[in-house]
Amino acid sequence: MSFEVITGNHAAGYALSAAGEANRTARGVACGIYPITPQTEIVEYVAKFPFSKGRVVPVESEHSAMAVSMGASISGARAFTASSANGLAYMAENIMVAGYYRLPIVMVAVNRTLGPPWNIWADQGDTLALRDFAWLQFYCETNQEVLDTTLLAFRIAEDRRILLPAMICMDAFIVSHTQTETDIPDQDTVDKFLPDLDLPHRMHYDEARTFGGLAWPHEGLASRLEIDEAMKRVPEVYGECRTIFEETFGRDPGAAVQTFDTYDADVVLVASGTMATTAREVVRQRREAGEKVGLVKIKMYRPFPAEKLRKACETASRVAVLDRNYAAGAGGIFWQDTLAAFQGHRNDLLIQNYLTGLCGGDVTPTVVDEILADVEQRSVAGEPVWMGIDTGEED
Repeated sequence: MSFEVITGNHAAGYALSAAGEANRTARGVACGIYPITPQTEIVEYVAKFPFSKGRVVPVESEHSAMAVSMGASISGARAFTASSANGLAYMAENIMVAGYYRLPIVMVAVNRTLGPPWNIWADQGDTLALRDFAWLQFYCETNQEVLDTTLLAFRIAEDRRILLPAMICMDAFIVSHTQTETDIPDQDTVDKFLPDLDLPHRMHYDEARTFGGLAWPHEGLASRLEIDEAMKRVPEVYGECRTIFEETFGRDPGAAVQTFDTYDADVVLVASGTMATTAREVVRQRREAGEKVGLVKIKMYRPFPAEKLRKACETASRVAVLDRNYAAGAGGIFWQDTLAAFQGHRNDLLIQNYLTGLCGGDVTPTVVDEILADVEQRSVAGEPVWMGIDTGEED
């Protein structure tokens, strides 16, 4: 292993490439690639990688990029791709299909605001628009977490108890283009961590098979139930793979839900991605001042870790959910799932939504302080609060 100062895109590109190379003694690797800001550097890295057995296919659109990756995966190759924003929207049909085909494709998604109006900065709305598809979703805070979680995702997705695709999400520019010191594992170590892929339902050249044909209602329902059962197994498999990762690489890739000073917290902030970095520092300062404030960072969003979130908020009377996303007319998406997680469990808990950092807005310590000031004075929860909105009106 070696420490290098690299961007989040570089970390993702290396992890995808090393994972693909690790399957060279099996069916190899193949992927479809198409550029879009701010993810282009990822596919550029992959395109230059000297794979021993496999092929990188530049295509004419994001839709085709996922189509190529699906074809590779159905054939038993280790498959992956990357995209962002409107590219993900264009790819959406095949993203849905990959999940229902139970293909363990790994995709790195750089979270960027969907347009119009056109905007290249961070917003989680692009990947969260895909939240109801049969994909695992992980939201990463740092370059190291991007690299580690990408490798971890292959192991989880390819586990026969799961066999579902996985999405690794990172904030545009804040992670994708920022350089930090990152521990990069060598190929031999990645080989040890990722066993050869043996997809049980892959195509064979001497055996006729049909994929995606017409199914009767009871057959379609059975497939959805199987996906639901696989999703419920993810937390246990995640834990197992996390332990193997730590034993192999000598570092912890992090829990699906990560807590900071929640053991006796009266107020808990819930955040994901790079917002967690800022929120953690504010919590640290508040703790030094004697305030009972804590943080829950949700890394694994799908399947949603409801039980772990409830456990982390046991002592809290107020929860502030920070959303770098917005569902039109319905508020923040993490907030919606947080409300659902506590329904029927805690009637005494005030859960307030704060829409912040949307469309690339900065989530500064001052913003987090304002959120805490608002939630601490509340006796009841209200409508989602928009933070950082400049109305242009003078006081």
